[in-house]
Amino acid sequence: MIFEGLPTTPRSAELVDKAFSRAARAGRAKRGHEAQESMLRTAGNVLSDNLENVVVSWPDFGFDVDPFYYELADAIVDVDRLRQALSQVMWASRQIEDLRDEYTTRLRNADVDTARKHRKQAFARMADVMDQISDDLRYVGDSRDDLRDLPDIRPDEPAIVVAGYPNVGKSSFVNRVTRASNEIAEYPFTTRGVHVGHFDHDHVRYQIVDTPGLLDRPEDERNDIERQAVSALRHLADVVLFMLDPSGDCGYPLEVQRELRREVRALFDGSVPMVTVANKHDRFDAVRAESVDATMSLTEAENVDRVLDLVIDAADYEPDLPTRDGE
Repeated sequence: MIFEGLPTTPRSAELVDKAFSRAARAGRAKRGHEAQESMLRTAGNVLSDNLENVVVSWPDFGFDVDPFYYELADAIVDVDRLRQALSQVMWASRQIEDLRDEYTTRLRNADVDTARKHRKQAFARMADVMDQISDDLRYVGDSRDDLRDLPDIRPDEPAIVVAGYPNVGKSSFVNRVTRASNEIAEYPFTTRGVHVGHFDHDHVRYQIVDTPGLLDRPEDERNDIERQAVSALRHLADVVLFMLDPSGDCGYPLEVQRELRREVRALFDGSVPMVTVANKHDRFDAVRAESVDATMSLTEAENVDRVLDLVIDAADYEPDLPTRDGE
């Protein structure tokens, strides 16, 4: 996952302590001007290198981050604020490099006592730069903690997003068609985890995603963060599987479920195909299942494969196959 390998971000005071401690050790091994220059260069290098490493460990949000993960990240943290913080951290890295080089020149042309004063002045100015970006480093670190454990969903693989009220059989369907123990990962804004399963069809790996707390209730019951997360799903979904329970055993009347289906269809702007399936067809009269593409019974294992075939056909995914040059 794109944010998974982000290293821990040091706090400003922690990094200053580290840099000056190493500088002190470096200075003890030398004498006179050489000691002062060694201390200055060590502190400057530790600070500037660590700050630069913080920035380059992040993907470039303008080029490297898929729209799905961009919107998802922006639902959890303020991406504009994060990008600004990263820019400030890189600015600080460059400022400290400049201070290192400026004061290295100064102390070389001074006597030992003056060189010591220059080195101390350089340390004070470096610490001041670090103090200026204290909040930025903290924001980068907090953002890293919030984003690094997002579920590994791959925008380059075809995705089936499952929607419908609770207890209509969504998780059971995911478990049934993947025939394996599936990942259950946490979004910071969900309470029951995101279910992500995989299956192969005609040598293509499909993802099937159930997002409890997002597409299982009306829009007016979602907060702003949840609405933006739903917006992110528009970039991911190749097809939406909407599941109904016409028997009403799920606790929601059929008409209420249909209203949610209308909302979900509108959320995806008609740009993503939707397959509607009525579950528990062993429990209701077929007349009540009007306006559906298929019926099935997960408990009786009836028509499940047919539903999966319908969803795959609706996704209409064509893999990019390698070709020989000139063909």
